Amino acid sequence: MTAVLEVQGLGVAFGGIRAVDGVSFSAEPNAITTVIGPNGAGKSTLFNLISGLIRPHSGRVMLGGVDRTGCAPYLMQRAGLGRSFQITNLFFELTVFENLRLAAQRLEAANRLLLPVRRSGLALARVETLIERFSLASKIGELAGALSHGEQRRLEIAVALAAEPSILLLDEPTQGMSHADTADTANLIRALSRDVTILLIEHDIGVVMDISNHIVVMHQGKKLAEGAPAVVRADPAVKAAYFGHA
Repeated sequence: MTAVLEVQGLGVAFGGIRAVDGVSFSAEPNAITTVIGPNGAGKSTLFNLISGLIRPHSGRVMLGGVDRTGCAPYLMQRAGLGRSFQITNLFFELTVFENLRLAAQRLEAANRLLLPVRRSGLALARVETLIERFSLASKIGELAGALSHGEQRRLEIAVALAAEPSILLLDEPTQGMSHADTADTANLIRALSRDVTILLIEHDIGVVMDISNHIVVMHQGKKLAEGAPAVVRADPAVKAAYFGHA
């Protein structure tokens, strides 16, 4: 089975510091691949390289078997990559419906962009699906900025899914959440993996071990280890670098 995403020797340096150094791994279809590591390990920089926000100095990003290295974010989205960010990234002065509607416009043909909203059938159908799936029916008329933190994070995941990506990058989706919201989000991510491949950065090690199919461990910009949760948890190098003891 062909990997949805292949990262091959990816690297970038800032002022002589190798923020990401020769990282390679793949994300298999409908699996949850999680990137973990201490603060400063290079996880978010890796996501920026994959999604096109930063152009790599070395290596390749293969999406669906096609070389997309250095493509701009909007081209990566067209190629099937969706992304949420570590800091919530929504239009806070627009409603929940309007945030979803704008994101789903990508599904419409270019010659329909200037048509009235009511005639954007594909986009509106996608919004209805997401509202139901993410239990947002009671919130569709509320401003995104008025939602709770947990609701905003859930909306951001829905927005990232609006254009029907083949792979979804989630950067610490449970950050700042309560224990109950974290558990709900973990269950949501697990359910979403039935329809979309997920590449995840997550700080909650309990969530990581519970929902991940494959884990990539980073340390000081390099890949330290990778494998199934049980394999990674038992690795002495991971225990020393990530958990602070051998």
